[in-house]
Amino acid sequence: MSTLALKQQKLEVKGMWLGFVGVAIFSLTLPFTRLAVAELNPVFVSMGRAVVATILAGLMMWLQKARLPQRSELKSLFIIACGVVLGFPLLSTLAMHQVPAAHGAIVLGILPLATALFAALRFHERPSLGFWLMAVMGSGLVLGFAFMQGAGRLQWADFALFGAVVLAAMGYAEGGRLAQSMSGLQVISWALILIFPVTLSLSIWSYLQYGLHASTAAWGGFAYVSVFSMFVGFLFWYKGLATGGIARVGQVQLLQPFMSLLGAAMIVGESLNLINMLFAVAVVVTVSLGRQMKIHR
Repeated sequence: MSTLALKQQKLEVKGMWLGFVGVAIFSLTLPFTRLAVAELNPVFVSMGRAVVATILAGLMMWLQKARLPQRSELKSLFIIACGVVLGFPLLSTLAMHQVPAAHGAIVLGILPLATALFAALRFHERPSLGFWLMAVMGSGLVLGFAFMQGAGRLQWADFALFGAVVLAAMGYAEGGRLAQSMSGLQVISWALILIFPVTLSLSIWSYLQYGLHASTAAWGGFAYVSVFSMFVGFLFWYKGLATGGIARVGQVQLLQPFMSLLGAAMIVGESLNLINMLFAVAVVVTVSLGRQMKIHR
């Protein structure tokens, strides 16, 4: 093996490990959110975590002396902020107030496929017939699981989770495009800073309406989603993508539903049952096949 090939292999391995750490951090978001919303208002949990992450992001941008976003980048940053700073956290947190974290992990398992679809449409590519079939199949699996868990009907929390998938996919796809002109860390940091007046206002409103009386466990859940899910996880994830390659490292995300199920069992005491695991396997296989046949050129 040549020196160049060996170096590339080492970078890929390093990138995979960094990506794995990022996915492991993200996979615990739903269980810790479930822990936090047991005692804290869902609006405060979702918006307050963005406020804390914005403070960290602002400090990082100041230390790095990062450039200000250009006017042409503001539209993309606004879309990202609406997707992954406002929409996904709020809807997924509201859902965790009503359904188990394991339920959310399976529904959100289709997120990588939805992101691939948004990215294809954003870049004016033509998704292949196979991709569309996998997208329909994956959606059908998730809907079937939701119907089964809801005793033959969809719960409002399912609609919140579906909305969270759409908004997160939109934000991830737009972020992937913008990361071509600025680093991934700067993308999430400026998105947080841009929408800060909204997240701060909603956090203050929630505090005035519902107060902040909670146990140490609930505050621990809030601290995790604020520091790790909303900021630290992105440091590992984006660094892994940049080091090992987006296509290769991105496959690590397929492990997230299983790690979320395990986290739900360990953190909030939810049972690991066979039905959940079977649906998780089916969704992950569908997503994996769909991503492999995404584009017809």
